[in-house]
Amino acid sequence: MSISFSTLKAVCAALVLLFVVAGPATAQLSFKPTADAVHEDQLLKGLKEGDKITGRISIPDPMASSLIQPAGKDWRDFQRHTLPMVGGVVIIGMLVLLAAFLLIRGRIRVEHGFSGVKILRFASFERFTHWLTAICFIILALSGLNISFGRVLILPLFGAEAFSTLTAWGKIAHNYLAFPFMLGLVIMFLMWIKDNIPGKLDFEWIKKGGGILRNGEHPPAKRFNAGQKGIFWMVIIGGLLMSVSGWFMLFPYIPANVTALQFWTVIHAIIAVLFIAGILAHIYIGTVGMEGAFDAMGTGAVDINWAKEHHSLWVQEEQAKGRAPDTGSPRAMPAE
Repeated sequence: MSISFSTLKAVCAALVLLFVVAGPATAQLSFKPTADAVHEDQLLKGLKEGDKITGRISIPDPMASSLIQPAGKDWRDFQRHTLPMVGGVVIIGMLVLLAAFLLIRGRIRVEHGFSGVKILRFASFERFTHWLTAICFIILALSGLNISFGRVLILPLFGAEAFSTLTAWGKIAHNYLAFPFMLGLVIMFLMWIKDNIPGKLDFEWIKKGGGILRNGEHPPAKRFNAGQKGIFWMVIIGGLLMSVSGWFMLFPYIPANVTALQFWTVIHAIIAVLFIAGILAHIYIGTVGMEGAFDAMGTGAVDINWAKEHHSLWVQEEQAKGRAPDTGSPRAMPAE
C-alpha cells in the first residue's frame, strides 16, 4: 500500500501541532515535588539573624542584590501591627491623661491677677524660630501618623482617591519640611542652650512640682524652669534622632544596607511617637493648661505678675538690667 506525499505532509503537521499543544501541559505535569525538595520555611529557619539570600547584579547598588531577607518579615510585622498599637496607646493615653489633669486640677490661674504691666519674654526672632519649628513639626507629625493610622481612620471616611491624594502630598511635605525643621532645631539649640543647663535650682522646682499641682507654691526659677528645660532637651535630643534616622530614610544609599535602613526606620517611628506625646503636653501647658502662658510665644510679652509667679529670679535679673519695671509686690490690675 502506497502513501501519497500529501497525506504524509498532513500527518507530520498533525504530529507537530500535537507536540506544540501538549508539550507545556506535559512539562507542567511532570514536575512533582518530593520530600527532598527545599521548602521555604526550612530555608529561612536555616539562615542566621541578619543573613539574606542574594543574587548577582550588574548595577552599582548592593542593596538590589537582596532576594530574600528573613528580618524583613519582622520589620513588616512591626510596621503593620506593633507600631500602630503602641503608638495609639501612647498618644491616646497622653490625651486622656491631660484631660483628666484638667478636670482634676483645673486651669493654672495667675494668683494675683493680671497687672496690665508687660515684660518682654521672647524677641521676634526667637518667636519666629519657635513657630517655624513648631509648624514644621505639626505637619511632619500628621503626615507621619497618616502612614500608620491613615488606612484605618482616613481611608474609610474619605475614600481611596482622597486618601491617596492626601498621602502623596503628605509624603512630599514630609520630605521637604524636614529641612527647615532641622534648621530650627540648630538655631534653637544655639539660641537657648545657655539658659537650659540643669542646676540645683531645678531639683527644688521638681520637688515642689513646679507650682503646677497646687496654688501658691511656685518655686523660684530663672528664664526657663525645670519643666521647660525638660521640653528643650526632649526637642533637641529627640529632634536629633529624628533628623539622623530621617536623613538615612531620605537618602537610603548612605547606609547601603537593608538591615541598617530597617533599624533606622524603627528608631524613627518609636522616637516620633514619644515626641508627639511629649509635645502634646507642651501644647497643653502653653495654651489651655496655664493662664497667660501663650502670650510668651504669641506677642512675646507676658504680664509681670505671671512672670513673677513662674520666673521670679528671671524678673529680678531683667529689672537689674533695666529691661523691666520694678513694680514691687504683685498686684492686680484695678477694675475699670
